[in-house]
Amino acid sequence: MKRIVLLILAALLLAGCINNTSKEANLKNRNEQATIAGSQKQTDTLEVHFLDVGQGDSILIRFPNGKNMLVDAGKNNSDSTIINYLKNNGVKKLDYLIGTHPHEDHIGSLDAVIENFEIGEILMPKVTNNTQTFRDVLSAIKNKGLLVTTAKAGVNIINDDKLSVNILAPCGTTYESLNNFSAVIKVKYGDVSFLFMGDAEEISEKEILASGADVNAQVLKVGHHGSQSSTSLEFLKAVSPKYAVISVGEGNDYHHPHQVTLDKLQKAEVTILRTDQIGSIVFSTDGQKIDFINEP
Repeated sequence: MKRIVLLILAALLLAGCINNTSKEANLKNRNEQATIAGSQKQTDTLEVHFLDVGQGDSILIRFPNGKNMLVDAGKNNSDSTIINYLKNNGVKKLDYLIGTHPHEDHIGSLDAVIENFEIGEILMPKVTNNTQTFRDVLSAIKNKGLLVTTAKAGVNIINDDKLSVNILAPCGTTYESLNNFSAVIKVKYGDVSFLFMGDAEEISEKEILASGADVNAQVLKVGHHGSQSSTSLEFLKAVSPKYAVISVGEGNDYHHPHQVTLDKLQKAEVTILRTDQIGSIVFSTDGQKIDFINEP
């Protein structure tokens, strides 16, 4: 009798172990599935999001290889707009974070972005600015134990199959205006290219052309919010864009974009897209055709 009871108890314990093992396996499987669902996924599409951050720049680039890049982060008060936008689009890690130059309307919320997301590589031009905004960015970088790669002409960020990301400027090391230290970035996917000018002015444009860099692009992020100091006729002709995106705040104090720049773009029969008029703008391309939508 005792032997029978012991056998029954052993069977029950074994059954319990099997059930627990099964539960652990199921939990492990669910966790693995959740990890896969939250990870970066490869697609055949490149997306470029021009965020509406008022008088400033912030551009999210989602690469076909599943990686993400953020170029600039608007003003100091743009933090919640940018962070919410990234999270709503499923971004958990920024593999590349670029501050084109140390003006507040471009790096204002860079510190908040660094604090709220996993960051891979940070690129910024080798120039400083004696402002609290710039110091806040440096502190955020230091607190995360990150290093900064110098953004300058000749730096290759990605060169993968039909996808490439290259920095075309700054070409020099000394400029009177911080704007000309702007990291100018070209993204090419298949036959489609995007050119992001930061606040680069005509001086930088001439240096880029003199370097022999290929600036031809279907989409041009117009330099310096459409100021007359940028988008020279010679440079515009070389780029020959189909679309020109102007990131600008409604009723801004600088009267951007300047009419002379708008006239140049219109004369060149370029489609002008402005964040102050239509909100955030999203381009998508498979490397051949290109589409865009606006997100008011």
